[in-house]
This record gives sequence, structure tokens and C-alpha cells, in this order.
Amino acid sequence: MGESYEARNDKYVIGVDYGTLSARAVVVCVGSGETVAESVYAYPHGILRTLPGEPADGAGELPSDFALQEIDDYVEALYHTIRTAVKQSGCRAKDVIGIGIDATSSTFIPLSASGEPLCKTEGFQQNPHAWLKLWKHHGAQEEADRITALAAKRQEKFMMRCGGKVNAEWMLPKLLEIAQKAPKVYEATDNFMEVSDYLVYLLTGEVTRCMCHAGYKLLWNEEDGYPSEDFLEALHPCLASLSGKLKGKELRVGECAGRLTKEAAQKLGLREGTAVAASLIDAHVAVPSVGIDGADKALMILGTSCCMLLCSEKLSYIQGISGCVKDAVLPGLYAYEAGQSAVGDLFDWFVRNCVPGSYEREAAEKGISIHTLLAGKASQLAPGESGLVALDWWNGNRSCLADAKLSGMILGMTLRTKPEELYRALLEATAFGMRAIFEEFHRGGVTAKELYACGGIVGKNPFMMQLYADILGQTIYTSSTEQGSAFGAAVYAAVAAGAAEGGYLSVKEAAGRMGRSGGRRYEPVPQNVEAYNRLYREYKILHDYFGAGGNEVMHRLMK
Repeated sequence: MGESYEARNDKYVIGVDYGTLSARAVVVCVGSGETVAESVYAYPHGILRTLPGEPADGAGELPSDFALQEIDDYVEALYHTIRTAVKQSGCRAKDVIGIGIDATSSTFIPLSASGEPLCKTEGFQQNPHAWLKLWKHHGAQEEADRITALAAKRQEKFMMRCGGKVNAEWMLPKLLEIAQKAPKVYEATDNFMEVSDYLVYLLTGEVTRCMCHAGYKLLWNEEDGYPSEDFLEALHPCLASLSGKLKGKELRVGECAGRLTKEAAQKLGLREGTAVAASLIDAHVAVPSVGIDGADKALMILGTSCCMLLCSEKLSYIQGISGCVKDAVLPGLYAYEAGQSAVGDLFDWFVRNCVPGSYEREAAEKGISIHTLLAGKASQLAPGESGLVALDWWNGNRSCLADAKLSGMILGMTLRTKPEELYRALLEATAFGMRAIFEEFHRGGVTAKELYACGGIVGKNPFMMQLYADILGQTIYTSSTEQGSAFGAAVYAAVAAGAAEGGYLSVKEAAGRMGRSGGRRYEPVPQNVEAYNRLYREYKILHDYFGAGGNEVMHRLMK
């Protein structure tokens, strides 16, 4: 069984989580599960509006549905956060036994034959398709629709595992977009890598591909592999060669992808040969971080967007999900992914664009954030009191409609409508959207007997969490750690290191020992549940009318 629990107390693992606008690293004690240090690094370039070298007058501005980033920001974040967190922890390099990395997905980078990002090579610096494409790049919606239509016509088996519809945020539509719109980029690319796999490569020199990314974003499964060459060629002749541009063995979660090279160890101040876990998707790693170690439990990761993971022993068809992959989160279980494209982003949009100066002054005078001020005012309202209902599609719909061209809406405004009423309606809309997702799962025979939540919003907005419990009609358990994904990456790092080095034999064991639910528990209030049941029926009418073919006005307006 390896070292005893007590003997592990002086062993540490590092988890690095790459979000949309920043990365963070945590150093976690293997024995106690305590986070002893953390570091955050904001990407200096954020999301690019123009490529470097383009004029600043707006002439070279990227299309509104593009979301590109600077790969150098990710690389610098890797070294900066780890070095800083290790220094703050005070632990010795020899006591750090593993590193785990997760990132948003599908966020990927085309690489040259030498392993260099294509956007850094001559002739491709000004081609946007050679750059790192963020998960929220929505330029491939037409390609996603085309893949869905062809797969349905051919009755491709893989469609059962992705809910019958391909999402524009996934890797395959983005690859088809490159093949069609930037064939020189496609031809010059030796390997299309998820950014977390690329970062693992930088640390280890090993080219690997996490089955988590491959399964959810590239329609891969262990039985059949990737979609057939025949299917891919029917999409586009160039894609017939796709398998040769997806280099790297698919690894299970918790597997050791390789070990720190001498060069990487020197940059990080760590021990050469330290285990590096197979990379993971940011939401998926959070599952064991809250102590989930079995079936019929769901986790909502609430941040810029929302991702929901539900582990089950059943394989079922769930319409519009983001994928279902066995062994991708917990060994032996199917992990279903679904989610929403805008949650924190939606609230941030409202605060930046729709709050009057008087509210900003009031928040400043009270020494609180605008969000806290609005939540306080909104909490004084009863459910349904404002007469407002909203659709939460400010960044399209991820699940279960899987349509990036849908847009947001607020119904019921009058000349008396106040900012806090609008704010509450938007909070309610995101919770209603999650309820619609859970209902789709229930129709497919997959249910969540326990519901957990983690992410940046969870600890910052207790009013929102209570609202979610009321709308979902279910108790919500929250995590005691603010960095759920980074912590989860550290849990997988302990498994990759193995028991012999002071880690753990399995994800289940590591989750049970290190997992940190233990946060606040939110119980639904019966009278609020009843009121929201009525309001949800109105939301669902609008949801189906505007999103499920009743009226495609949102599509027409987006053109």
C-alpha cells in the first residue's frame, strides 16, 4: 500500500489550473489535503482583439466570434505560478512528488514539426487560425452544424455519446474551420494539441493526449477511437489525414504522462524526475476536489461559464450534452458533461454596462463591490416580484441546445424596473438554465442524488447559491477550497506520483483522503421552491420557443 497516511504528511503535490483570463497554482499536502500556498497569474494579453503588429485603429480587429490568446502568457504562467507557490509554501523540492495541469477545453494550439507554436513561425504570425483558440471561440458554428448533419445522415455511433449535436466550442469543428478557411495552417501543422497537453510536453518532453480532452472534444472513445477516416474525408478532404496530426498516446486520468526534464526542473526549482500527471479539463478535475468518489453525484463549477459533471454507472442518451466518456473522471464510471457558456461573464457584462453611477457611488461609500450591493438589494425581493424572466444565452447555449448563435433576452421590463431586479433576473436565468439541463438528464434516466458546487462565484455570492438551491429544489454542498480545479489537479498529481513515492494508488483513494467538501450547505426554502416552479414554467416556454425551433429570430438577428 506504500507509505502510511501519517508518513505522507511531509509530501506535497502541485496543481495548476488554467482559466479563461488567469492561471493559478496550489501546493497541497498529500496527507492532510491542506492547501499550504497558492499563486495567481493574470494573462497580460487577455483575449486578443487584434493580432500583434496589427494597427490599433480597429482596422485589423478580429471578428466578434473569435477568441484567441497568446501562448506565451500560458507558458509564463506555468513557471511563474509554480515557482511562486513553492517559494511561499516553504517546502523542499525533494518533498514535491507530483504536478497536475488542467485547462479550459477545447483550447488548443497548432504546432510545427519542431514542436513550436505555429503562430511563432515565419509566415504564420498574422494568420489568426495559427494562434491559440480559446474554448469560447465561436467562429465554427457553421462547421459544427455541418458535422452534426453529416453524422446524423450517416447514423454515426459516436453521436450517441455527445447528445446528438456537435458544439462549436469543441476541437473538431474548429479543426474543420481551419481546414476550410486556412488550409495553409492545416497543412503546416504537425500536431494539434490541447494547451494543457502542450504544457505537459514542455515539462516532460513527452507528447501525450489526455483521453478527457479527446473524448469530450474530439469524439474519441476507447472502443472505436476517433471518427472514421471515411467520415472525416466526407467533411473535408484535408481531414482524411487528421489522425496523423493528433500525435500522442491517449492517457487515462491519473496516469503519469512523464517526468520533469532537467531543464524544466531548473526553471521551476524542483527535482528532476518529478511525476507529471496526464493533463485534464479544468471542470473535470474539480470532481475529486470536493470529495466525490462515486456515482449519482453531480458537481457544478460556477465561474466565467458553468460546467456540470455527473458520474453514473449508466450509459444513456442525453440530448445536447457535451459528452459522455467512461473513466474520464472516476475509474469505472461514465462521466457526463454539460454546462452553460455564460454565468460569471453574464453578471460581469451587466455590472460593466447597466449599473448607474449612483449605485457605483453607494458601493464605494459602503466599501463593497457592485455585485455585493446588487445581491443585497436583490435579496430583499420575493421570487417573481419584479415580473421579469430572462434567457441566459449571452454567449450562446452550450447545453442542451448546443447553439452558439442563440442570444440573451429579458422579458417584462417597465419604466419602474430597477437594476437589482434585472440583476436578480439574470441570476435566476442561469439557475433556470441549469434546471433545464438536469431535466434533460432525468429524461435520460440519469439523476443526481447529491449536488455539489465549487468555483469562484460560490464563496463570493451566497445569495446566488441560495437562489440555485431554491430553483433546483435540492440541497447544495459547497467546497471549502476556493481553487477547486487547481486543487483537483493536485489530487490527480498524487495519483500519478503513486503510493511508492508517497502518493495514492487510485483517484478514489486520493479523493477520499484529500477531498474538501466541508463548505456551506444550502437548503431549498419550500415557499421559494413553489414560487420558482411557476416562474420556471414561463422560462421553459421562452426557452423552447426561441431555442428549439419555435422562432429563429435570434439566428436571423445574428447574421
